[in-house]
Amino acid sequence: MRILRAADYRVMPWKNGGGTTTEIAVSPDGAGLDAFDWRISMARVEGSGPFSSFAGIDRTLSVLEGEGIVLDVAGQPAARLTPVSQPFTFPADLPTSAALIAGPITDLNVMTRRGRMLHSVERMAISWPVDIATPAGSTLILCHKGEAVFPEAQSIRLGPLDTLLLGPDASVLRVEPARDATLFVVRITTAG
Repeated sequence: MRILRAADYRVMPWKNGGGTTTEIAVSPDGAGLDAFDWRISMARVEGSGPFSSFAGIDRTLSVLEGEGIVLDVAGQPAARLTPVSQPFTFPADLPTSAALIAGPITDLNVMTRRGRMLHSVERMAISWPVDIATPAGSTLILCHKGEAVFPEAQSIRLGPLDTLLLGPDASVLRVEPARDATLFVVRITTAG
């Protein structure tokens, strides 16, 4: 179990050079864009345009801040993503372009290498204690808004944009909101 504090995240340039991304976690540790098994990051999107292509990568995008974005992924209907919509999953190697709905956004990106890893992303708005199921793999819990306390894990407290990284040692973890909280739960398992 590791606590990843927002102040410690690594900021790096986008693959296409058009902005910066804030890397929350990557596996293996320190892996670059061509070598990761999975990667979780946030990015500030200032303008409409094409997305970088990542060969062999599956990607899930969620809007954290801003009005939203419309994604046009080749061969799929356009997807309108807002801060209250469900996370959207697509192959990151298909031509993809984005149109901002009304101004810049900040998004959450989860990427896994196809054929090696699988992932799911769940947005949870909580006002009372809940149990979060964790699979046999890695689970990351990002506190988007509010604060979250994990009484069964040494009373760890997450503030906005802090993340708890769990290994396969616990199957269920109780979380209590210190006040209303929104969490993103990312579950990553080995493919096959």
